[in-house]
Amino acid sequence: MFQRPLIFGIVNITPDSFSDGGRYFAADAAIAHARRLVEEGADVVDLGPASSNPDAAPVPAEEEIRRLAPVMEALAGDGIEISVDSFRPETQAFALAHGAGWLNDIRGFAEPAFYPALARADANLVLMHSIQGEGNADRREAPEGDMVERICAFFGARLATLEAAGIRRERIVLDPGMGFFLGPRPETSFDVLSRLGEIEARFGLPVFISVSRKSFLRAVTGRAPGEAGAATLAAELLAALRGARIIRTHEPRPLSDALAVAAGFETPFQG
Repeated sequence: MFQRPLIFGIVNITPDSFSDGGRYFAADAAIAHARRLVEEGADVVDLGPASSNPDAAPVPAEEEIRRLAPVMEALAGDGIEISVDSFRPETQAFALAHGAGWLNDIRGFAEPAFYPALARADANLVLMHSIQGEGNADRREAPEGDMVERICAFFGARLATLEAAGIRRERIVLDPGMGFFLGPRPETSFDVLSRLGEIEARFGLPVFISVSRKSFLRAVTGRAPGEAGAATLAAELLAALRGARIIRTHEPRPLSDALAVAAGFETPFQG
């Protein structure tokens, strides 16, 4: 039976997002957009206080926290479930102290000094793989070899480290990375997307996917970020049908509708 994934709605509280050009940088704009995403079907709002695209400037933790504080306060008052997308431990600590139910880390929680705080918390953790290993995406070529095997090797090692630090396995979901986090070739992202079931089967943990408006979709369609809605929806639906349990998106409404249609089929699609 088809299982509807959780939907994470993206709010970029940044001036340099590749996808929405700073439209939600102001706190009031970010708050209004987050509320709209929930109305359109998002189960969780994923707040990003810094861009991770290859052209983005680094943002110190103090500035990330300044951007997050008023938005988190307003959304927490509404009872909206919040995820914070940051790899900086100081920002993650702020998020945990202010009610975030999820931490989303593109570095995959690479700071052992923060593990005791993570172990004491209850928040769910999005453990992401990237070929960069740390910091933002860049345009380096992917390493040779089977990417899914590389991803699984990373997850195996990092899960062992986190569990040894007292972080419960059931709090963790796995994000294999997409787009430039897997390299510049679209084929790599498509191959990983088609093999999500292997990752879930290997670890018995939910798989989290973020393909919305990504470079690999724009590369095969020739569309700009703001024109990539149809390509995004196609990739998101494929991810759901291949077993993704959580999908992070800029546009929850079309995804929610597509998932409702997919759920109407008595027999799931096979591929």
